[in-house]
Amino acid sequence: MSLHKARIKAFEDVLSTDEIDINILQSLAFNGITEEKGLRSLIWKIFLHYIPKQRNKWEATLKKQRSLYKEFIEEMIVSPGGPTDHPLSISPESSWSKYFKDNEVLLQIDKDVRRLCPEISFFQSATEFPCSEVVNSNGLKRLHQRVEQKVLNYSTLEQRGFGLVKLNNVIRRTENLSGDYVPLKEGAEAHWEVVERMLFLYAKLNPGQGYVQGMNEIIGPIYHTFAVDPDMEQRKNAEADCFFCFTNLMAEIRDFFIRSLDETESGINNMMFRLSERLKINDYAVWERLSKQELRPQYYSFRWLTLLLSQEFSLPDVERIWDSLFADSTRFDFLISVCCAMILLVRDDLMTGDFASNVKLLQHFPPMDVSLIVTKARTIRL
Repeated sequence: MSLHKARIKAFEDVLSTDEIDINILQSLAFNGITEEKGLRSLIWKIFLHYIPKQRNKWEATLKKQRSLYKEFIEEMIVSPGGPTDHPLSISPESSWSKYFKDNEVLLQIDKDVRRLCPEISFFQSATEFPCSEVVNSNGLKRLHQRVEQKVLNYSTLEQRGFGLVKLNNVIRRTENLSGDYVPLKEGAEAHWEVVERMLFLYAKLNPGQGYVQGMNEIIGPIYHTFAVDPDMEQRKNAEADCFFCFTNLMAEIRDFFIRSLDETESGINNMMFRLSERLKINDYAVWERLSKQELRPQYYSFRWLTLLLSQEFSLPDVERIWDSLFADSTRFDFLISVCCAMILLVRDDLMTGDFASNVKLLQHFPPMDVSLIVTKARTIRL
């Protein structure tokens, strides 16, 4: 039996037990999870606390959550108005007032999701399973139509000598503020439209936090993993499953996105400080050089830590890193070790580079086998 097949069998053996041994599963997954047989999709659902360790509870849990998500769509993506309501109403209870306020958030979401993973065609392509309630609503529930600008058609009359009048037909398109991804026609929708809907619902359900730029980069790899599952039933429910996994993940990292919590123990500034201290322990020379150059962690690691490295590597590499990240019981402490390993693996360049070249190197991390980074991270002293 090949090593690859042996690994698949090891995963299947663990997942076939009545109650999953999380420790054994974490140990296997830390070295990477194959997409074959939907293993990554399933294991991420376990690690992100979407389905329980007990196999006999999976079916009921999935049925309940998927039904709940359908209710969210029905109840929260609605058209405003009513017999006594008016678009110009200033009442905070007006459905129009809430509609316009939601659209302020939706405009930012729409811009961000249309730029998601531009290096691959996946998010621009059509989903196999569009939400029928949305795509067959004659545009009423398609979120992008609420914020995209329209084509204006108008005519002008131009009077010339002897009373002659010329009719000029003019078509003027307002500036396209939404990016490059194009919505699909009625009856179909692209994957980015699905992501837009999930983020909008998340913002509606979490008004204290709402939507923050960068959340699109967190939800993208999760949705892609679920939407390419070889099992048709799992792909069909990728949207609902992704929504709840993303919600659970955000519950763990939400403090990274709340500016008022930056200085707290769970805030992003403390994460960057811990990265600096970890680098100091593991390679004092590199730490000292960056310190003398005043190249602070804020210049490069803010994005690394906040977005879980999702913008530093290609999507397949991000998913591979997240296998290890999700498998670690102290996953966000391990994230600091991964970031530290990244710095150590380019130490020779950092030791010879000036401030400008070192900033550029760390802000545009070079392509590298991510397995090397994960392996190096395991050797980092805490």
